[in-house]
Amino acid sequence: MKKNGIINSQLSRVVAEMGHKDSLTVADCGLPLPQEVERVDLSLTKGYPKFLEILKAMLKDLVVEKAILAQEIKEKSPELEREIIELLPDIEIEYISHAEFKQETHNSRAVVRSGETIPYANIILISGVDF
Repeated sequence: MKKNGIINSQLSRVVAEMGHKDSLTVADCGLPLPQEVERVDLSLTKGYPKFLEILKAMLKDLVVEKAILAQEIKEKSPELEREIIELLPDIEIEYISHAEFKQETHNSRAVVRSGETIPYANIILISGVDF
């Protein structure tokens, strides 16, 4: 049994298999998920688990060098954007249109689906290296 970190076996495996520059998407419950990308569905009910809870857990296990957000988050969910930025103080953040974001999820190793209902509660994490 794992001592700490992510205990969801599927998600733990995905993180362990990631290499430098691989991407992983953490999504709200409404983002369309590409059929060809692995789905880690953690959603239970609308609103649970929260996007930020999943993001915080991911940041404890995954080395992240860059994050991608939909630019629409600035207008539609500025409080969530602020909280995300606080969690990523030394990480480059790129903003792209939501349409581009949905296309970019096709390049992810996996999409982690939360139960979040806050608009644009989606992020693509680009893995880095810890050396």
